[in-house]
Amino acid sequence: MTRRSVLLWVARHALAIALALMFLGPLVFIALTALMSDRQALTSDLWPHTWNWGNFTEIFEKAPLLTWIRNTLLYSVLATAFMLVSSIPVAYALARFRFPGRRTAMLLVITMMMLPPQVVAVPIYLIWARFHLTGTLWPLILPMLLGDAFSIFLLRQFLVTIPREYSDAAKVDGCGEFRTLVRVILPMARPAIAAVALFQFFYCWNDYYGPLLYAGTDLDNWTLSLGLAAFRSVHRVQWNLTMAATLLAMAPVIIVFFFAQKVFIEGVKLTGVK
Repeated sequence: MTRRSVLLWVARHALAIALALMFLGPLVFIALTALMSDRQALTSDLWPHTWNWGNFTEIFEKAPLLTWIRNTLLYSVLATAFMLVSSIPVAYALARFRFPGRRTAMLLVITMMMLPPQVVAVPIYLIWARFHLTGTLWPLILPMLLGDAFSIFLLRQFLVTIPREYSDAAKVDGCGEFRTLVRVILPMARPAIAAVALFQFFYCWNDYYGPLLYAGTDLDNWTLSLGLAAFRSVHRVQWNLTMAATLLAMAPVIIVFFFAQKVFIEGVKLTGVK
């Protein structure tokens, strides 16, 4: 490539390059700080004088990081699985069935999307307290068996775009509604399912409010977001260790999105989000 062509490419993609640097800058800063010594992390130096790889092992000695990771995985995986099991049939019914009150049901789903969780936090907390489940993550996982309004809306938007001829042909061949959903509709709806699954997984992985509300009093049920917030204040604000723990907490999300970004973007595009 000639110098002129390089300059033209940079000029054409200047906005994209600026946005990329804007998003990558904090990640690079976290990674460099995680490799600094405790004393250097409090200075204005941006490049480590020595590469302290031992910071990543030291955080496991000073904090129950494995327990936080286990709890976060339990919360994220189970909540995502329960959401898919409950939301897919509801979205299929709203997209395919004609029944009285269908528009009202869809309006209720949209209303639930707009309802802030803080509004109903107190009565829902009292309900779970009666079942003696406060202090655990189950009040955050079990409600996913009742569906998620945002996921139902996205799935429904995708399912209405699938031609009815496919399901009609399956019914002519003798398939009932359940077999039609499993054998015909779900394989065609993989992009949308992957998109809502990743949305739910990322939300649960980064959730701070829910674990703080229900599991804040039990250290054994803390998640990564809750544990990292406490770790920052307990250990004299050791920014190098805090950044190392933050980098480990971010790594699974980045890796998952890196491998699933194609199907994720396709699913978001096809669900009707403009």
